Amino acid sequence: MNNLKLARFFATVSKESKYVPHSGSYPLGYKVGAIHCGVKKNSTLDLAVLVSETPASAAAVFTTNKFKAAPVQVSRQILNDKNGKGISSIVVNSGNANAVTGKGGIEDALKMVDTVDSTLKNSPSSTLVMSTGVIGQRLPIDNILEGIPVALKDVGSSHEDWLRCAKGIMTTDTFPKLVSKSFEIEGREYSLAGLAKGAGMICPNMATLLGFFVTDAPVTPGALSKVLTYATDRSFNCISVDGDMSTNDTICAMANGAAGGEEISESSSQFIKIQDEITLFAQQLAQLVVRDGEGATKFITINVQDAKSYADAKKVASSIANSALFKTAMYGKDANWGRILCAVGYADADVNVLRTNVSFIPADGSAELKLLVNGEPEKVDEERASEILELEDLEIRISLGTGGGQEANFWTCDLSHEYVTINGDYRS
Repeated sequence: MNNLKLARFFATVSKESKYVPHSGSYPLGYKVGAIHCGVKKNSTLDLAVLVSETPASAAAVFTTNKFKAAPVQVSRQILNDKNGKGISSIVVNSGNANAVTGKGGIEDALKMVDTVDSTLKNSPSSTLVMSTGVIGQRLPIDNILEGIPVALKDVGSSHEDWLRCAKGIMTTDTFPKLVSKSFEIEGREYSLAGLAKGAGMICPNMATLLGFFVTDAPVTPGALSKVLTYATDRSFNCISVDGDMSTNDTICAMANGAAGGEEISESSSQFIKIQDEITLFAQQLAQLVVRDGEGATKFITINVQDAKSYADAKKVASSIANSALFKTAMYGKDANWGRILCAVGYADADVNVLRTNVSFIPADGSAELKLLVNGEPEKVDEERASEILELEDLEIRISLGTGGGQEANFWTCDLSHEYVTINGDYRS
């Protein structure tokens, strides 16, 4: 084993020990699982399923890439036709994106839906479909269709089942991304569980990232759609690894009401509470994608303050997060704050250049390192800057000085030699 492979191995072990849970709190009424059916060249899991024991409300947000993958088109049509009602299952294959595959790709996605529905004896078009992997190649559809009944016979609700399902949607990910939690609304306990995959081609703008989370709370389709849009805009649409937007980006939510209680609509007193719970949950899941960024050595929070609007704050944060010059400086542990300011300046947002501030906020709780104060450069302690940049986690705080008081967070990572190596070998 060469040095590069050894480094990858130990990095994977380290991330798994930090971020993969050993137990969870899972919602009632769902069963999940995954098998190997032959999409991938090796014997790793490549077909995952999630089944709700009762039909659920569902909502999704999809990629805005013009070359939308076949499963994106099919799932969006199903949700539109059913108005987000009566969705019973999700099926996902990994290893092949079924993107830019013409009419045949649409037919394959529909066959996956039909096979799940017929196996479970669902009503027609009760399943959402997702795919992730290499673009431009047809699915080995026979393998998938033969595998679906096998996968559906092997579902369960244990932590191991959820973890296996999370592994079934991985491609270049180094660890499965699984989050769960319980919360209370007016004295009744509900649970959330979510899976995501993604390590590269991550710069979603969902008005090769996949995610779905499910709850046993009773939520109407309209309320769930509004919650998901709000939460996604503050989580999965606030992350970047490499600035590339996939053809397949999909975030889906389901709510089956299995834990009981009054149905939550947009006008319910519980609406804001569940929106906040799902937003925090989505942020936690989205951050795992950044922590697993291809070749990443740093997890960077960009906090933009005192913007005229939330949209401006997010625009500036995104500009910095997607700057290759900034990201390579972070990899090189170089406190080159000029690259940060450059990205602020071309973000097309209101900025008071005479009251702009930039600081490093260390992850160890020590004092912030001020780099720019009221538009004037500070004399930077380079040794202190290097100490801060040795840490895996870093927050960069920028105040735009507009007096507007609006704020946004964005999460990104550095850009390393390893990223080039991984993506140069992606199809080999």
